[in-house]
Amino acid sequence: MTTRFGSAPGPAIFEALAHAAFARIPSPFAEHLDGITVHVEEFADDETLHAVGLEDPFQLTGLYHGRPMSEESVWASGEFRPRITLYRQPLLAEWCETDVTLEDLVTHVVVHEVGHHFGLSDAQMHALEEGGR
Repeated sequence: MTTRFGSAPGPAIFEALAHAAFARIPSPFAEHLDGITVHVEEFADDETLHAVGLEDPFQLTGLYHGRPMSEESVWASGEFRPRITLYRQPLLAEWCETDVTLEDLVTHVVVHEVGHHFGLSDAQMHALEEGGR
């Protein structure tokens, strides 16, 4: 018996899922997301992995690049707009290894990275997630 599977969702699908996740973020947070862009890459590069203290590229599914709102200043100029990078291959691997839908997984990563935009640490976000269960 031959089993056929479709191809893995490409970068455009990941971008669409990320934008759908942004659209579901409620007020008053949604009003502070203008200008954040979403990028999809296959994996984080070595420099990025080193900067976040990881060696295995499959451990990083997303990353916020930018200054948190709590650190914004009128004196800061010439900086890139804030952006969220989703790493497609690690997300696909996690999707295959869990019972989580791809939509829910991408939403989780986007919301986590948006938390960094608001100045929350990983520890604070984990505490919020645990408190919500």
